[in-house]
Amino acid sequence: MITLTIEIEVPYAQDVIVTSELLNIDLSDGRSISVPLAWFPRLVYANQKERDNWRIIGRGEGIHWEDIDEDIRVEGLLAGKASGESNLSLKKWLNRRSTQQNPGEDAT
Repeated sequence: MITLTIEIEVPYAQDVIVTSELLNIDLSDGRSISVPLAWFPRLVYANQKERDNWRIIGRGEGIHWEDIDEDIRVEGLLAGKASGESNLSLKKWLNRRSTQQNPGEDAT
């Protein structure tokens, strides 16, 4: 019996554009992929300045958003995987975010 092994090379991210509805990524193999922003709740809740503050990580294997602590892998996008973040984790993140953006006033 002959076994054929096919090695699949995952393209890497070259550029990213995030709109209010889509995450668009240009890949090294010439393709561009777009996924709904709804797949990544932290990007949904981010403002445009935060969405635009991304950097490519792992030699193009993923994208990182420092301001919202979000990492997305190209391989996952190509496989059609949305965020794996739990509702509890997202809720905690939203609570921390609202506290940081609207600090309580001191009772004086």
